[in-house]
Amino acid sequence: MRRRRLLAAAAALPLIAAGRRETELSDPKPSIDAPRRIVVSISERDAERANAVFSNIINIQGFYGPDMVEMVVVAYGPGVRHLLKEDSQVAERVASLQAYGIEFLACGATLDTLGLGPEAVLPDIPIVQNGLPEIVERQLRGWVYLRP
Repeated sequence: MRRRRLLAAAAALPLIAAGRRETELSDPKPSIDAPRRIVVSISERDAERANAVFSNIINIQGFYGPDMVEMVVVAYGPGVRHLLKEDSQVAERVASLQAYGIEFLACGATLDTLGLGPEAVLPDIPIVQNGLPEIVERQLRGWVYLRP
């Protein structure tokens, strides 16, 4: 046992020397059959903020690999504007993330408040009844919730 620890420490030395450390994956490790499931919320209207959130999503997917993580972005409140055909300043970025398997969901309650129907939303964006309960229910099913 001690020898294994010494070998592991020796193997990590180049990473530590380079100022980089490996993130230890928790059990059960992510797999194709059991990927990490992460729900991310966006509730701000600012396009710069949306782009920062999207960059975080790309970094997470890059860390795990696209087959080892399932990610969904729930947009509610002012954040739903990023998913509207007429208002979105980040529509191309949303489409790009969708092409990489990132799912986006729009809050139906917010759309109702804005007097908008499903036709107002970008293509391939499902509408959920309410964004915050969607996040709660996913957490209860084992999803990790991030609000970057």
